[in-house]
Amino acid sequence: MKIVFSFLFCLFTTGLFAQEARNLTQAIQYVKLANTLRELDKSPAAIDLLERALPAVQSKNLYWTAIANELLGLCYKDQTDSAQALNYLRQARSQYAQLKYVASAWAVNEIIRDLSGKNLYAGVQIGSTDIRVAILKTDYETDFYEKDVQKTFVIPNSLLVADASSSFKTGQTALRTSLDSLLQYSIPTERIFIAFTSDVDKSLTPAEKKRLYNELVQSLPNKALTIDTTLTDKREAELFTIGAIPRKVWPSTSSLSLGNTSTIGGYFDDKQSFHGINVPIGLQTLVNRIDPRGTLRTDAFKREAEQLVQTLVDSAMSPQLTANKAGLGKRNTIGLSGDIALALTTYLHPDRAGIKAVPITMEDAEQFKQLALNHYQRLTRPDLGLITDPTQRSEAEEALGSVQSQLNEKQIIAGALWLEAVMKAYNKLATRTRFVFIKNADIGWVAGKFLETINGEYESTIAKGALYTR
Repeated sequence: MKIVFSFLFCLFTTGLFAQEARNLTQAIQYVKLANTLRELDKSPAAIDLLERALPAVQSKNLYWTAIANELLGLCYKDQTDSAQALNYLRQARSQYAQLKYVASAWAVNEIIRDLSGKNLYAGVQIGSTDIRVAILKTDYETDFYEKDVQKTFVIPNSLLVADASSSFKTGQTALRTSLDSLLQYSIPTERIFIAFTSDVDKSLTPAEKKRLYNELVQSLPNKALTIDTTLTDKREAELFTIGAIPRKVWPSTSSLSLGNTSTIGGYFDDKQSFHGINVPIGLQTLVNRIDPRGTLRTDAFKREAEQLVQTLVDSAMSPQLTANKAGLGKRNTIGLSGDIALALTTYLHPDRAGIKAVPITMEDAEQFKQLALNHYQRLTRPDLGLITDPTQRSEAEEALGSVQSQLNEKQIIAGALWLEAVMKAYNKLATRTRFVFIKNADIGWVAGKFLETINGEYESTIAKGALYTR
């Protein structure tokens, strides 16, 4: 069959299609055949036909000229010749816009943005105990953009603890490492966001925070990059919700992040106004309140934790939930994030390590708590032997190693109690409440800032009747 096709193709191209198109009808034939040839992975032959078609259509039909230019751009894209591809695609975009074919112009524009790297963004999230880096790509939905997480990684350790000389050298090194990792993606400076998370304020004195900022600024490769130090709990909760919860499910879903120093979240109403939840209790602050001197043995820690956690939920969490009951009651799905939620899914469901959204039931929370209190060793050493798929096994091993390196026994115990109690408090707001752990939601404000920025630019550009080309 291949021999026959090659013979026929040679016959046609040396005869009927060997010269420039004589008229518009023949040019359209060339364009249509070129499209088929591209589908058959014969882009060079398609390019030859399109170049023969262009002279006949350029002065007679703008629509077919745009189509020919678009196909030429796509063929050169197939050939990994980005410069030529962008040249022809930009001509096609302009011609579609001139014809007021908005959908065609938008589609070509998205290809141009992808080829030119304009849909890649990055965020560096500086927290009290680690730096988190995310590479994000635009993913267009109807009338707005969502995120496509390309890569994330965490640089753990006490990065914000000054050394004996009152210097934050480890933080400088970590920030340089983070920024160096972005070089391979060629992301422009204006699309890189760097910020302190709100827990930096809680972990450092104002003087220490200023000194940390001054030292980290020295690690920035150019003055165009800046570090945002203004994030508050409320603002971080809003950005976290934007980044963690897809906009299309805002009417039915709220967010909840069980962080290191606080528990934040909230929801957007039908006017896209944000209503936040902010409880100044997180995984580490909870451990510190249970065992302020760090001297309690495990059994004593468990007893203190069980007594304190429910009191804190009743006094700090429940009033905020009650105040937002009308809105939260309409949102039966809660998107969960945080190291303790990650620990639950990793230990109880290691086979789901590669899944982006993992449901967490009250039975899961109860089992997690009981194992944390009574069978810690069994909890933290799940049997991975039942995972036969090599990719799933690798993902499970990576997730398991990450959780084991980040959380100790006291944090697991306190977090398991806190997670279950918080879930029970939410269950009082609505029937059929559903909790879903969202993978990569821990990049928090980064994804939210990325989406807020690009959607703001997109909406203002569209309002002017223009294409979003930034």
